[in-house]
Amino acid sequence: MTQSHSADAVIPMLLKDKVAIVTGASRGLGAQIAKHMAAAGANVCVNYLNSKDAAEAVVADIRATGGQAFAYQGDVTDAIQMQAMAAAVIEHFGAIDILVNNALPSYQFNPSADYTSIETVNWAHFSQQMDGIVKGAVNTVQAVLPQMKAQKMGKIINISTNLIYNPVVTYYDYTTAKSALIGLTRNLASELGQYGIRVNLLAGGLLKTTDASSLTTEEVFDYIATTTPLRQATSVADFANSVLLMASDLSAAITGQSIAVDGGLTMP
Repeated sequence: MTQSHSADAVIPMLLKDKVAIVTGASRGLGAQIAKHMAAAGANVCVNYLNSKDAAEAVVADIRATGGQAFAYQGDVTDAIQMQAMAAAVIEHFGAIDILVNNALPSYQFNPSADYTSIETVNWAHFSQQMDGIVKGAVNTVQAVLPQMKAQKMGKIINISTNLIYNPVVTYYDYTTAKSALIGLTRNLASELGQYGIRVNLLAGGLLKTTDASSLTTEEVFDYIATTTPLRQATSVADFANSVLLMASDLSAAITGQSIAVDGGLTMP
């Protein structure tokens, strides 16, 4: 089986002196993205909702390796809080170059839950996910937009899931909200390109390993690996590296795209 060495690779300084906000960055994928961005030279705002200690630990890890970061508590579903966060980032670092919309409302990936069947899902399930995922992204974009327009540049990266392309488990509320991010991404890219702002979406699979996949057995990961062209499960580091690419100047000609980061398991 092909092995991935991305977790051990030296991260190039693709984001030197850039300023990044990563929402939902206290743990899991968000924490890894924040650390990768700092390692690539970015100054990072580690946004969190409840996990203050975890967010401060991410900041401590970044600073211990010579990076610059600070933690900011803020609810992405509250537009005023997001505007305050943007102001705090500008006060700290003087710019906002990159926004990663990673925050996820509370969710349990339970294949037997009510929201996995159209017969038992209710609109409250949809509303909670739409608020946390779509409204959250709209609020953060609106908060950073004045600064990005003034700079005439910016990168916005929306985080989604490959379940929108291949719903192997029918999480109606979650995948519908994550699918809506594609429409949001395309509209933003179309409107904001004139200001030098690129907007893209990255859709991950079952990542090895996050909080969401912590109960997944090695047998399941091995099975997933056998179904991908690369013959390997995608690691959190692999995904974070893809975010670095989309945040860097190397992807300057890419906007409005929804790209699966899952070893080729889905090919949208």
